[in-house]
Amino acid sequence: MQALKFGVQFAISREAITVAQIDGLHKLKLAGGIQVYAHSVVIASGAQYRKLSVSNYGQFENRGLYYAATPMESLLCRACEVIVVGGGNSAGQAALFLSGIARHVHHIVRGPSLTSTMSRYLTSRIENSSHITLHTDSEIEKLEGHSGLEYVTWTNRRTGETTVKPIARVFVMIGAEPNSGWLFGTVKLDKKGFVMTGGTYGFENTPYATSVPGMYAVGDVRANSVKRIASAVGEGS
Repeated sequence: MQALKFGVQFAISREAITVAQIDGLHKLKLAGGIQVYAHSVVIASGAQYRKLSVSNYGQFENRGLYYAATPMESLLCRACEVIVVGGGNSAGQAALFLSGIARHVHHIVRGPSLTSTMSRYLTSRIENSSHITLHTDSEIEKLEGHSGLEYVTWTNRRTGETTVKPIARVFVMIGAEPNSGWLFGTVKLDKKGFVMTGGTYGFENTPYATSVPGMYAVGDVRANSVKRIASAVGEGS
Protein backbone atom coordinates (compact mmCIF):
# COMPACT_ATOMS: atom_id res chain seq x y z
CA MET A 1 0.00 0.00 0.00
CA GLN A 2 2.87 2.35 0.79
CA ALA A 3 4.46 1.62 -2.61
CA LEU A 4 1.16 2.24 -4.39
CA LYS A 5 0.83 5.55 -2.56
CA PHE A 6 4.15 6.63 -4.07
CA GLY A 7 3.08 5.69 -7.58
CA VAL A 8 4.72 2.29 -8.08
CA GLN A 9 3.27 0.27 -10.96
CA PHE A 10 2.82 -3.44 -10.25
CA ALA A 11 2.81 -6.20 -12.89
CA ILE A 12 1.00 -8.94 -10.97
CA SER A 13 1.58 -12.57 -11.98
CA ARG A 14 4.06 -11.61 -14.70
CA GLU A 15 7.16 -13.78 -14.83
CA ALA A 16 10.47 -12.27 -15.96
CA ILE A 17 11.69 -14.31 -18.94
CA THR A 18 14.89 -12.56 -20.02
CA VAL A 19 16.91 -9.41 -19.37
CA ALA A 20 19.39 -7.71 -21.71
CA GLN A 21 21.41 -4.50 -21.77
CA ILE A 22 20.70 -2.07 -24.61
CA ASP A 23 22.29 1.40 -24.85
CA GLY A 24 22.71 1.72 -21.08
CA LEU A 25 19.18 0.50 -20.33
CA HIS A 26 17.95 -2.86 -19.07
CA LYS A 27 15.33 -4.48 -21.28
CA LEU A 28 13.20 -7.04 -19.44
CA LYS A 29 10.88 -9.35 -21.31
CA LEU A 30 7.93 -10.54 -19.22
CA ALA A 31 5.52 -13.40 -19.73
CA GLY A 32 2.93 -12.49 -22.34
CA GLY A 33 5.42 -10.57 -24.45
CA ILE A 34 5.39 -7.42 -22.31
CA GLN A 35 8.65 -5.44 -22.37
CA VAL A 36 9.92 -3.12 -19.65
CA TYR A 37 12.90 -0.76 -19.86
CA ALA A 38 14.70 0.52 -16.76
CA HIS A 39 17.87 2.30 -15.71
CA SER A 40 18.18 0.09 -12.64
CA VAL A 41 16.97 -3.39 -11.72
CA VAL A 42 16.73 -4.89 -8.23
CA ILE A 43 16.68 -8.68 -8.40
CA ALA A 44 14.58 -9.93 -5.48
CA SER A 45 13.19 -13.14 -6.97
CA GLY A 46 14.14 -15.28 -3.98
CA ALA A 47 14.54 -19.04 -3.85
CA GLN A 48 12.28 -22.05 -3.60
CA TYR A 49 12.62 -25.14 -1.45
CA ARG A 50 13.89 -28.28 -3.13
CA LYS A 51 11.30 -31.05 -3.28
CA LEU A 52 11.44 -34.83 -3.20
CA SER A 53 11.07 -36.78 -6.45
CA VAL A 54 7.82 -38.47 -5.49
CA SER A 55 4.92 -38.55 -7.97
CA ASN A 56 2.16 -37.23 -5.68
CA TYR A 57 4.37 -34.90 -3.65
CA GLY A 58 2.23 -31.80 -4.19
CA GLN A 59 -0.84 -33.56 -2.77
CA PHE A 60 0.67 -33.54 0.72
CA GLU A 61 2.38 -30.13 0.92
CA ASN A 62 1.19 -28.48 4.14
CA ARG A 63 -0.83 -31.63 4.81
CA GLY A 64 2.08 -33.69 6.09
CA LEU A 65 5.07 -32.22 4.26
CA TYR A 66 6.80 -29.20 5.79
CA TYR A 67 9.90 -27.11 5.11
CA ALA A 68 10.48 -25.69 8.59
CA ALA A 69 10.49 -27.16 12.08
CA THR A 70 9.30 -24.34 14.33
CA PRO A 71 7.23 -24.43 17.53
CA MET A 72 4.16 -24.07 15.29
CA GLU A 73 4.84 -27.32 13.41
CA SER A 74 5.98 -29.04 16.60
CA LEU A 75 2.43 -28.85 17.97
CA LEU A 76 1.48 -31.41 15.31
CA CYS A 77 4.24 -33.82 16.33
CA ARG A 78 3.63 -34.58 19.99
CA ALA A 79 3.71 -38.32 20.72
CA CYS A 80 4.14 -39.09 17.01
CA GLU A 81 6.88 -40.57 14.86
CA VAL A 82 8.21 -38.05 12.33
CA ILE A 83 10.73 -37.95 9.49
CA VAL A 84 13.43 -35.39 8.77
CA VAL A 85 15.04 -35.53 5.31
CA GLY A 86 18.40 -33.91 4.60
CA GLY A 87 22.06 -33.99 5.52
CA GLY A 88 22.80 -30.32 6.18
CA ASN A 89 22.89 -28.31 9.39
CA SER A 90 19.26 -27.19 9.02
CA ALA A 91 18.13 -30.81 8.91
CA GLY A 92 20.31 -31.67 11.90
CA GLN A 93 18.92 -28.82 13.96
CA ALA A 94 15.37 -29.81 13.02
CA ALA A 95 15.97 -33.45 14.01
CA LEU A 96 17.36 -32.46 17.41
CA PHE A 97 14.56 -29.97 18.06
CA LEU A 98 11.83 -32.45 17.13
CA SER A 99 13.46 -35.26 19.11
CA GLY A 100 12.48 -33.42 22.29
CA ILE A 101 8.82 -33.31 21.23
CA ALA A 102 8.00 -36.24 18.95
CA ARG A 103 7.95 -39.85 20.10
CA HIS A 104 10.74 -40.67 17.63
CA VAL A 105 12.56 -39.04 14.71
CA HIS A 106 13.65 -40.96 11.62
CA HIS A 107 16.44 -38.98 9.94
CA ILE A 108 16.79 -39.94 6.27
CA VAL A 109 19.84 -39.02 4.17
CA ARG A 110 20.91 -40.11 0.69
CA GLY A 111 24.62 -40.19 1.53
CA PRO A 112 26.58 -42.81 3.48
CA SER A 113 27.00 -40.52 6.52
CA LEU A 114 26.57 -36.98 7.84
CA THR A 115 30.24 -36.20 8.39
CA SER A 116 30.88 -34.37 5.11
CA THR A 117 27.72 -32.24 5.14
CA MET A 118 26.94 -31.45 8.79
CA SER A 119 28.78 -29.81 11.68
CA ARG A 120 30.46 -32.28 14.00
CA TYR A 121 28.60 -31.13 17.11
CA LEU A 122 25.28 -31.87 15.39
CA THR A 123 26.28 -35.29 14.05
CA SER A 124 27.56 -36.28 17.49
CA ARG A 125 24.30 -35.35 19.20
CA ILE A 126 22.21 -37.10 16.55
CA GLU A 127 24.27 -40.29 16.75
CA ASN A 128 24.01 -40.34 20.54
CA SER A 129 20.29 -39.58 20.76
CA SER A 130 18.00 -42.48 21.67
CA HIS A 131 15.09 -40.57 20.10
CA ILE A 132 16.67 -40.33 16.61
CA THR A 133 17.35 -43.15 14.15
CA LEU A 134 19.66 -42.26 11.27
CA HIS A 135 18.87 -43.96 7.95
CA THR A 136 21.80 -43.48 5.56
CA ASP A 137 21.89 -44.36 1.83
CA SER A 138 18.10 -43.99 1.89
CA GLU A 139 15.40 -42.16 -0.08
CA ILE A 140 11.65 -41.74 0.28
CA GLU A 141 9.85 -43.52 -2.55
CA LYS A 142 6.15 -43.33 -1.74
CA LEU A 143 3.72 -41.09 0.13
CA GLU A 144 0.20 -42.30 0.88
CA GLY A 145 -2.90 -40.88 2.51
CA HIS A 146 -6.38 -39.49 1.93
CA SER A 147 -7.09 -36.07 3.44
CA GLY A 148 -3.48 -35.92 4.64
CA LEU A 149 -0.26 -37.91 4.78
CA GLU A 150 -0.65 -41.26 6.52
CA TYR A 151 2.09 -43.64 5.33
CA VAL A 152 5.69 -43.16 4.14
CA THR A 153 7.84 -45.69 2.30
CA TRP A 154 11.61 -45.38 2.03
CA THR A 155 14.31 -47.66 0.59
CA ASN A 156 17.93 -48.23 1.51
CA ARG A 157 19.73 -48.01 -1.84
CA ARG A 158 22.70 -50.02 -0.57
CA THR A 159 20.82 -53.00 0.87
CA GLY A 160 17.56 -52.78 -1.08
CA GLU A 161 15.55 -52.97 2.14
CA THR A 162 12.20 -51.12 2.04
CA THR A 163 10.49 -49.67 5.12
CA VAL A 164 6.83 -48.64 5.39
CA LYS A 165 5.68 -46.70 8.46
CA PRO A 166 2.47 -44.93 9.53
CA ILE A 167 3.98 -41.43 9.63
CA ALA A 168 2.01 -38.22 9.06
CA ARG A 169 4.75 -35.55 9.39
CA VAL A 170 7.77 -35.26 7.09
CA PHE A 171 10.19 -32.32 7.27
CA VAL A 172 11.98 -31.82 3.95
CA MET A 173 15.25 -29.96 4.58
CA ILE A 174 17.25 -30.52 1.40
CA GLY A 175 18.12 -26.93 0.53
CA ALA A 176 16.78 -24.33 -1.84
CA GLU A 177 17.19 -23.35 -5.48
CA PRO A 178 17.35 -19.68 -6.53
CA ASN A 179 14.75 -18.29 -8.93
CA SER A 180 17.47 -17.08 -11.27
CA GLY A 181 16.97 -19.04 -14.49
CA TRP A 182 16.01 -15.85 -16.33
CA LEU A 183 19.40 -14.33 -15.47
CA PHE A 184 21.69 -16.91 -17.09
CA GLY A 185 24.09 -15.20 -19.48
CA THR A 186 23.79 -11.79 -17.82
CA VAL A 187 24.91 -11.31 -14.19
CA LYS A 188 27.55 -13.57 -12.67
CA LEU A 189 26.07 -16.56 -10.78
CA ASP A 190 27.75 -19.04 -8.46
CA LYS A 191 27.75 -22.78 -9.16
CA LYS A 192 24.35 -23.16 -7.46
CA GLY A 193 22.76 -20.34 -9.45
CA PHE A 194 22.76 -17.65 -6.75
CA VAL A 195 23.63 -14.10 -7.85
CA MET A 196 27.18 -13.00 -6.98
CA THR A 197 27.35 -9.50 -5.50
CA GLY A 198 29.78 -7.08 -3.86
CA GLY A 199 33.54 -7.36 -3.50
CA THR A 200 35.31 -8.21 -6.74
CA TYR A 201 31.99 -9.05 -8.41
CA GLY A 202 30.09 -5.81 -7.90
CA PHE A 203 30.16 -2.93 -10.36
CA GLU A 204 30.22 -0.49 -7.43
CA ASN A 205 31.13 -0.53 -3.75
CA THR A 206 27.93 -1.95 -2.22
CA PRO A 207 27.17 -5.48 -0.99
CA TYR A 208 24.23 -5.70 -3.40
CA ALA A 209 25.82 -4.66 -6.70
CA THR A 210 26.02 -7.44 -9.32
CA SER A 211 28.56 -7.81 -12.12
CA VAL A 212 26.32 -5.78 -14.47
CA PRO A 213 26.14 -1.98 -13.96
CA GLY A 214 22.70 -0.89 -12.78
CA MET A 215 21.65 -4.33 -11.55
CA TYR A 216 21.45 -5.22 -7.86
CA ALA A 217 20.42 -8.37 -5.99
CA VAL A 218 18.88 -8.66 -2.52
CA GLY A 219 17.45 -11.38 -0.32
CA ASP A 220 17.55 -15.13 -0.81
CA VAL A 221 18.51 -14.99 -4.50
CA ARG A 222 21.81 -13.32 -3.55
CA ALA A 223 24.83 -15.55 -2.92
CA ASN A 224 26.09 -15.62 0.69
CA SER A 225 22.98 -13.90 2.03
CA VAL A 226 21.35 -15.01 5.26
CA LYS A 227 18.34 -17.04 4.15
CA ARG A 228 15.84 -15.48 6.55
CA ILE A 229 12.80 -13.30 5.87
CA ALA A 230 13.99 -10.48 8.15
CA SER A 231 17.35 -10.28 6.37
CA ALA A 232 15.69 -10.31 2.95
CA VAL A 233 13.32 -7.50 3.89
CA GLY A 234 16.19 -5.51 5.37
CA GLU A 235 18.31 -5.86 2.24
CA GLY A 236 15.37 -4.89 0.06
CA SER A 237 14.72 -1.79 2.13
